[in-house]
Amino acid sequence: MLLDKINNANDIQKLSVNELEALAEELRLKITQTVSRNGGHLASNLGVVELSIALHYCLHFPEDKLIWDVGHQSYVHKILTGRKEQFETLRQYKGLSGFPKRAESAADCFETGHSSTSISAGLGFVCAREIKKEKYTVVSVIGDGSLTGGLAFEALNNVSEIKSNYIIVLNDNEFSISANIGGVSKMLSTVRTADSYLSLKERVENRLRQTDRGDKLADKIKQTKSSIKQVLIPGKLFENMGITYLGPVDGHNIPELIRVLNRAKRLNHGVIVHVKTQKGRGYLPAEKSPDVFHGVGAFDIKSGLPKSAGGKTYSRLFAEAICELGRQDASIVAVSAAMSHGTGLVEFEKAFPERFFDVGIAEEHAVTFSAGLCTAGMKVVTAVFSTFLQRAFDQILHDVCMQSLPVVFAIDRAGLVGADGQTHHGIFDLSYLSLMPGMTVMAPKNGPELKEMLAFALREERGPVAIRYPRGTAYTGLSEYQAPIVYGKWEQIYEGEDVALIACGSMVETACGVRGLLLQHRRSCSLINARFIRPLDEEMLVALARRHSVFAVLEDNIKTGGLGEQIAEAVLRLHLPVSLELFAVPDRFVEHGSVTELKESLGLDAESIAHRLLSGETK
Repeated sequence: MLLDKINNANDIQKLSVNELEALAEELRLKITQTVSRNGGHLASNLGVVELSIALHYCLHFPEDKLIWDVGHQSYVHKILTGRKEQFETLRQYKGLSGFPKRAESAADCFETGHSSTSISAGLGFVCAREIKKEKYTVVSVIGDGSLTGGLAFEALNNVSEIKSNYIIVLNDNEFSISANIGGVSKMLSTVRTADSYLSLKERVENRLRQTDRGDKLADKIKQTKSSIKQVLIPGKLFENMGITYLGPVDGHNIPELIRVLNRAKRLNHGVIVHVKTQKGRGYLPAEKSPDVFHGVGAFDIKSGLPKSAGGKTYSRLFAEAICELGRQDASIVAVSAAMSHGTGLVEFEKAFPERFFDVGIAEEHAVTFSAGLCTAGMKVVTAVFSTFLQRAFDQILHDVCMQSLPVVFAIDRAGLVGADGQTHHGIFDLSYLSLMPGMTVMAPKNGPELKEMLAFALREERGPVAIRYPRGTAYTGLSEYQAPIVYGKWEQIYEGEDVALIACGSMVETACGVRGLLLQHRRSCSLINARFIRPLDEEMLVALARRHSVFAVLEDNIKTGGLGEQIAEAVLRLHLPVSLELFAVPDRFVEHGSVTELKESLGLDAESIAHRLLSGETK
């Protein structure tokens, strides 16, 4: 096994180039086996095995800097930089992160998790390197899907100004999570710049500059050749920005990758190496369905099928609801930012292709585009993961809320999401959405309530509505308690005295467990489904204060600005004679692990909450 020879960063350079192809197969097997057990990002990692090998063969760690855009494709990088033995713990609680992590290794120079950031970060390293007069290579690897993000183009605009080496590897697999769309994807699919052309141009120019008066002649020829190239070669888009373009290169040909990367290292300015790869390469189910195998749970390697199949997920129930509503109302449209599969909108796309819009990885554009649709008379549902919606904070505030536009935000993956970790937890949305004037924020206690909330939101015309719901199988309990949704009103599920458990979203299920434990200790309590986080049901707060001495507020959001603090402000303002116990995520980034493990570690499981209430401990 060649992997036996690789225990530390740079050990790969002890192998011959001829051995690297066999190493690639060993890496594919190890990654597939581990992800089949732990879950993770499979297709994207299988697609960059040879590219990762070539990069590690050409770079030296930790001196050189390698920045992975998004970072979900860094598994080979982790294995080749001294984390081979730990790789079995991938995405497990207290184990290796599924994304680059500076605390794990000095070879992880920058942490990523969201798209389109790598070029900006890499440029920062380049400029710092020049100021400090240091010598190391900086490489940013960005996918064609991430290149649709505006931040990437903002960075490219600045790359054209630098006068020292900076390598940007464009990993072109024609996919982000869903298939790529738009002009950038179309442009890249037509790029066919021959490396022989670039080599000839470079040799002729260098030879001319060695002769008398050769500089002027070389410049003249360069202008002429470039004008021809402008017409013939789409890759000229980058060169017009002052960035040399090399490619496209077969991303699975290791010797060719090494040759082009070494050549790119010799240039004294920005250079884009366009690499064509196949997402899911080497594992047939992932090759056939790269979108399905982008992020997966544990699965059977032989069949590619999930090992466990639970009930319907919240995403699935949302898909059913929006399709049904779409059949009833032809003015309903749906918007996705490259997440049609993840959010469940793929079903709406199939049923109503003319009313579905995937704008690519561009959340800011998605929100303002939605505002435009809404202003023009459409009923807009914008479906997005909580962690990605925060990238469009300004657009929600200025373009939607300021105009009181009734855009509906279907916010998937709210709260703790598990193994994807700190870059993907949706624990901030209650706070940043609640501070926006005119925004209505809701959270369903179970699957049926999600469907009712979507229908309610599409009828609501006073302004934007955000519905946030968690990842995974939908809670089916409390289905017998389904009071009609009235704007700004909570739902009382159980009535008691002493303690009022006020919970929102997924924490209603947890509150049921807390109530059971309190009843075992003869503590009477009420259970309130705070289905509206904004506006608060202050009328119910006043009523509850007449019968309860303690309000215990449960939420899966950070404490600052969340439901608990909003209730605390109301209690003070209304002079309610109650004490408050707030159960929320601490104001910090939360590591990866299962949701159950994370709730226990944060004291947000039923047992921890009940113990704190019974013992009188406060936090």
